[in-house]
Amino acid sequence: MAEAASPSRKSSTAFGSHASHSFVDEHPLPEAQDPKRLYDEEAEEQDLSAFEVRFDPGDPENPQNWSRARRWYLTALAGLLVLNATFASSVPSEMLGPLMEQFGFSLEVGALLISLFVAGYCVGPLVWGPLSEQYGRRVIGVISFLMYTGFQVGCALSPNTASILIFRFLGGTFAASPMTNSGGIISDIWDAGTRGTALALFTLAPFAGPSLGPTVGGFMATAGVSWRWVFWLLTMFAGACEVLMFFTLPETYAPVILAKKAARRRKETGDPRWWAPLDKQAVGLRQRLEKILGRPFKMMFMEPMLLAINLYMSFVYGCMYLLFEAYPIVFSQGHGLNPGLSGLTFLPIFIGGTLSCAVYVCYWNPLYERLAKQYAPDPVPPEFRLDICIWGAPGFAIAFFWFGWTSYPSVSLWAPMMSGLLMGFTIVWLFLGLINYIIDAYLFAAASALAANTVLRSIFGAGFPLFANQMFDTLDPRWASTLLGCISILMIPIPLVLKRYGPALRKRSKFAPERKTRKEVIVDDDHSSVDEEERAREEKKGPKIEAV
Repeated sequence: MAEAASPSRKSSTAFGSHASHSFVDEHPLPEAQDPKRLYDEEAEEQDLSAFEVRFDPGDPENPQNWSRARRWYLTALAGLLVLNATFASSVPSEMLGPLMEQFGFSLEVGALLISLFVAGYCVGPLVWGPLSEQYGRRVIGVISFLMYTGFQVGCALSPNTASILIFRFLGGTFAASPMTNSGGIISDIWDAGTRGTALALFTLAPFAGPSLGPTVGGFMATAGVSWRWVFWLLTMFAGACEVLMFFTLPETYAPVILAKKAARRRKETGDPRWWAPLDKQAVGLRQRLEKILGRPFKMMFMEPMLLAINLYMSFVYGCMYLLFEAYPIVFSQGHGLNPGLSGLTFLPIFIGGTLSCAVYVCYWNPLYERLAKQYAPDPVPPEFRLDICIWGAPGFAIAFFWFGWTSYPSVSLWAPMMSGLLMGFTIVWLFLGLINYIIDAYLFAAASALAANTVLRSIFGAGFPLFANQMFDTLDPRWASTLLGCISILMIPIPLVLKRYGPALRKRSKFAPERKTRKEVIVDDDHSSVDEEERAREEKKGPKIEAV
């Protein structure tokens, strides 16, 4: 009876159980009563593996086999999408006067125009990243950016304070899609050797947008155009990016490409046995919510080194958005610049960030490549990523003392303005070093670690502008900047401590992968066993980067 039932059981599990994604019968006989069960399962597994859809060597559907020109275009497009989203966060900062006159709200409510948009970044990464891993980068990117464009129209047509604040928050939530998924596109299309350069150039976009926004908004205010045209400009910019995405952005996420390839094979051959790894994923709602919402925060509070990194990066990110309120106090009120010229004072931050990326590509990245050859076949210890932070941390603190104590109206405005060069330079260095450290240290859990990082620093970015005016008015720019500089000094030891004690902390971590010898079995981020050869291939390929 057991032998007669065996073929039917094999047929139902191999070909008819895609809804449950299980290759084990719902009511299996105990092994002692079914001596052929082990043989049947091994034969079934071999049979199924023969029909797994994979990328062949040189497969044109593999994104990493696309031409370099196409991949560099997609890298530029990914950066442009992030530039668009971050540009929209700050461009209304120089239009607060006309908006306050139109709606009659206070300066504190006006700061919410920036804060609520950035607050949307807290919600978006928890949604768009996991959805893109299930349905692909392209479809999620196109749909979310279309909604983001629509919310810019809503801002332009807002009749009252409540509506424009709601549309700003919703716009930020949907703008978080490229903030999350553009990093994934970079990871999808580049090999480990080139990804460092592509990521360095891509990292500039989140800082270029906020720096350029006040410049554009300031000149629009000086020209006397209606505040509504700021949002019509954002609508046109977002609409142009949406068109580029729709016509030129292919699907880049390999599991989704393979799933579509398997579906095409099943349709062409009529054989339902063709499958891709994504077809086998069967995660319940509770487990999915725990992984998406629970694991990032669990990691943040259970991992001392991750908590320290997140607090440091969040403070730096919050300070950048605080400057959108502090700069007008120093340059508009103190030096009498009009909104257009006041907006130009943000350009040194962008220029400093650009120089920082150039130095990273020309010096730090080649240095890391030499270390990779020295440590091969083992990976380079993550602590080497912190060297750039050890140099950048003191410079970030110095920039605030420089800005504060040269902000007297009697001192040339070029003195505080040039502090932006050092500020932009060190901000990018700190972010590049710490983000790469998170990726290298947590490897398979890097996506969850970066999600927690993105949410926390977005909270800081949204909160800091809310008290910036009171802080700089009460303490004056000198002492307010000194306070920020002193806090920056207190955080300088963070990369130094991690450099010294990082290996010991990683050994005690429940999420950082343990380095084991060849053929030893490890457990990945999804708690499934993979052998050391597979881990080596994954390390060479590199972890997925979901948030920058």
